[in-house]
Amino acid sequence: MQKLNDDNYYSQAANEAFFSVSQYKDFCKCEAMALAKIRGEFEQKQTKAMLIGTLVDRWFEGTLDKLREESPNIFYCRNGALRADFRKADEIIKRVQKDDRFMLYMSGEKQKILTFEMFGAPWKMKMDSFVQDICITDLKVVQNFKSLAFWRYDLQGAVYQAGVETCGYGRLPFYLAATTKEAVTDFDIFQIDQPTLDMALREIEGKLPRFIAVKAGLEKPHYCGVCDYCKSVKKARIRNYSELLEG
Repeated sequence: MQKLNDDNYYSQAANEAFFSVSQYKDFCKCEAMALAKIRGEFEQKQTKAMLIGTLVDRWFEGTLDKLREESPNIFYCRNGALRADFRKADEIIKRVQKDDRFMLYMSGEKQKILTFEMFGAPWKMKMDSFVQDICITDLKVVQNFKSLAFWRYDLQGAVYQAGVETCGYGRLPFYLAATTKEAVTDFDIFQIDQPTLDMALREIEGKLPRFIAVKAGLEKPHYCGVCDYCKSVKKARIRNYSELLEG
């Protein structure tokens, strides 16, 4: 199995060799889009909302200064201050670092990489905070708490828990250290209960054989027809105007 580190974790070679939670979710959304991303033929653009989360992630990792060097024009003004679009990240950081419980759950080993076999495929994962023998915690910066369920973080928890257990660390509880981008920042620790994680893992086990076959080129991918990738490769077709009036 290929050895992964911070330098090659997100490489095309790693994406071709391993499944990950984000790749699995891509296949669930649109198989054609997932395959195009793996092959380096399509890249999903990061929104400003996503970049706020990146800044908070980097602060917890201790790599915010490195990000300032890598992307000075995106995030920072000439004087080194955050651009107005991203000052919410600064607010979030200042708020959560004052909370002992939040910081405790985020106090583990940062960005620990594990690779393992599961359901007939190699997987990779990178944990935001790993406290050996205690818990796994993933940091989430979301619009509001209601959106946590929408993003299916139960799938992530199921894979991370299974990966940690497969690698010999035992079965550990999975938590989300969540903070919001609302006008007044909200934050809490959410534990995803074991029955929910078990159900998510069974869902992955059921869908993965199809995704393995598509990724290996044994089956043709389905096109969802509505994602950005599908729109970028579509050909014009004749449609009925009445479609637009439905509903």
